[in-house]
Order: sequence, then C-alpha cells, then structure tokens
Amino acid sequence: MGASAGGVEALTQFVTGIPADLPYAVAVVLHMPPNAPSVLAKILDRSGPLRAVSASDGAALEAGVIHVGVPDRHFLIGDSHAVLTEGPTENGYRPAINALFRSAALSFGARTIGVVLSGVLDDGVLGAAAIRSVGGTTIVQHPDDALYPTMPLNAIRARVVDHQAAACDIGTLLAKVANREVEERPMERDESMEIENRIAMGSRFSTSFEAEGLGPHSGYTCPDCNGSLMSITEGNYRCRVGHAWTAEALLNARDHEVEGALWIALRSLREKANLSRKLAENVGSGALFNRYSEVADEADRAVAVLGKRLSEATSGMGDRGGG
Repeated sequence: MGASAGGVEALTQFVTGIPADLPYAVAVVLHMPPNAPSVLAKILDRSGPLRAVSASDGAALEAGVIHVGVPDRHFLIGDSHAVLTEGPTENGYRPAINALFRSAALSFGARTIGVVLSGVLDDGVLGAAAIRSVGGTTIVQHPDDALYPTMPLNAIRARVVDHQAAACDIGTLLAKVANREVEERPMERDESMEIENRIAMGSRFSTSFEAEGLGPHSGYTCPDCNGSLMSITEGNYRCRVGHAWTAEALLNARDHEVEGALWIALRSLREKANLSRKLAENVGSGALFNRYSEVADEADRAVAVLGKRLSEATSGMGDRGGG
C-alpha cells in the first residue's frame, strides 16, 4: 500500500475496516520527511484489529500484520522479508511507493495486490503497472473518497487499476481478492524492472549499475544531482546515480527550481534598488544622482514584474502540489 498527502487519514480508515483474519502480510509506505518521527505504526496499531509494526530490515513479513515503512529508507521486499535501504530517491522520496510495488511484483508475481491511496503527483503508477505486468491485482482509493485524489486519478488515467473503493471498504475488498484463483504462469524476465529494483536495493551513492544501460539520454537533468537523466520508458527517467523521476514529478521539481530562481532574482533586485538609492542620497544632485536613481527605478520596475510572476507561479504550483 502506498499513500502521500492525506494518507494518514486514508490508512486509518482502511485499518478500521480490515478483516482480523486477513491471510496476507500488509506492507505500507507513506511519503514523509526524512527526519519525521516514525509514529504511523502506532497510529494504525490502535486503529484496527491487525497488529501494526514499524518495518525492520531483515524481518519476515507475517500474514495478518501491517508492516509500516520508516522515514528516509526505501521499504522493499526480498525473499518474503523486509529490506530497508538508502537507495536513491524516487520522485524525491525515500520511501517511494513505486520502489515497494516493484519489489513486491518481483517477489510474489501474480499473488501481489497493490493499493494506491490519497496523494498528489503520480508515485505508485509505475509500481501498479509493474504489479499488473506480472498478473497481480491493483486497487485505488476512489478519487471522491480521497482528500487528495490526484494519485489515484493518475493511476486510473494510466489504465493500471483493477478496482476502486472507499478507504474504509478496501479491507473487505482485499479479503475477497485474497480468495481469488491465482494463475501461476511463467513470466518473462523484465530486465528493466530488475535493474530498477537492484538500484533501489543499493546504497545511497551506489555505482553497481551501468547508467548507460538504462536507456538513451533524455536531454533533461536530475533535480537532485544535476546529472543527465536517461529515459527508461516513456515518462520514466533515471540519472547516473539512480535518482528516479516520472515526467509529472520532474515537471513539479522544475516548478520549484523556477520559483527558487525567481526569489533569488527578486531579492537581488530589491537589494540593488536599495543600494542605488542610498548611493544617490550620498552623492547629492548631479549626473551620478540621476544615474543611481535611474538604476533604482529600473530595479523597482523589475521587482514589480517578478512579484507578479511569483504570485502566478505559486498559484500554479498549488494546483499540482507536493507529496
């Protein structure tokens, strides 16, 4: 299960409706700041019938237990055990939903069920596609039920969703899906998925993969490290050190870069105007006074234009938001 903004509320509603005899282990990741206190497991543990614990590296995944990812670690699955890593961020996040879903798909194949809950942008879409590619099942929180419906909507628009349900009804739906007939069929190796999983399993600055083998150069640069981004699939990029970006997340990061650059320019122009007026006061009347005054007036005009642009940029970014 993966969630972002509005995810605590969605997960709390989910655990209240989950059957006490669910025959599956539940793995949960929520986008959170690296230094955030890890209290989600405690919240979920007291909200529903299943025991919830913080994921521990190397711990076996137990049926009927909710294993919750912790801040600043990818929560992955390997050989039915939790794997916590400092692998490169994906869409700026660690833990990332795509990383968890991808590892689950490789570990459990058609038995995997992926659930995307409330959030913004599109983390989880590529992971849901990975689960479906191995014959697994995907569920999203119904957009009308989500505080932030963009993440479920993006999965629906990408046509990687099998079921939609309100958060409080997903537990019952999971019980039904868990009892379905699972067709264990031989799957062709997905080398790209395996490489991406290996990157996430690595260290923060691992160089254990050949960057050039990821795909052709996209012409874009990584917002995290300014390295060249390779195009793995349409709208899916990775840089030389493994940072992963979807097109939507990359666009959002560019918005933040532009806004940051505009704020720096605005600050510099204000300082330029103030300094020019001070110099004009010091020299008194004459040619220098006129020159400094003109420079100050020009800077003030630029401040007004940039201020308007920043207001528009901030309003536009609010529509897309951040995780």
